[in-house]
Amino acid sequence: MVEILLIAVSLALDAFAVSVSSGISIPGFGVKQAARMGLWFGAFQFMMPVAGWLLGSSVSQYIETVDHWVAFALLAVIGGRMAWGSLRGGEEDEAPADLSARRLCLLAIATSIDALAVGVSMAFMRVNILFSAVVIGVVAFVLSLVGGLVGKRLGSLFQRRAELVGGLVLIAIGVKILIEHLSGG
Repeated sequence: MVEILLIAVSLALDAFAVSVSSGISIPGFGVKQAARMGLWFGAFQFMMPVAGWLLGSSVSQYIETVDHWVAFALLAVIGGRMAWGSLRGGEEDEAPADLSARRLCLLAIATSIDALAVGVSMAFMRVNILFSAVVIGVVAFVLSLVGGLVGKRLGSLFQRRAELVGGLVLIAIGVKILIEHLSGG
């Protein structure tokens, strides 16, 4: 359960960062906009691990002997990319100018691609995917809602730190999975 919560928080930090920057930059941003953003992000964060798990389950019988390496590699790449992006900065730091359905859909996809890869790795961890996906979706909703509401107070500096922490947590979970499998645990 603790691992699922850590994964959920790590995955939701991209959505949180986007919500924070939206709260900062969109005039009149409030509860309604934050809830709408949270619903989009939460729904996609729920769906993507399930889709990834289905994909991973269909190939798991062929790669069981290297599944721990696959999980480690996916989590390390995702976490490394998140951490690197937070240190490097760039266009990801820009918030959307509006919250149209099209823009929210694109942001939800962009912030949940990592959840798809995590879903693939979950197929090798033998977890309850529906429970995990619900936790991931709910955490994404809550963090997006909170991020949007407090965005004006936190400032854009926190966005990079949140993404860095999320990336490092994913890498740490990947290392833990690898160590457990290599040590026979």
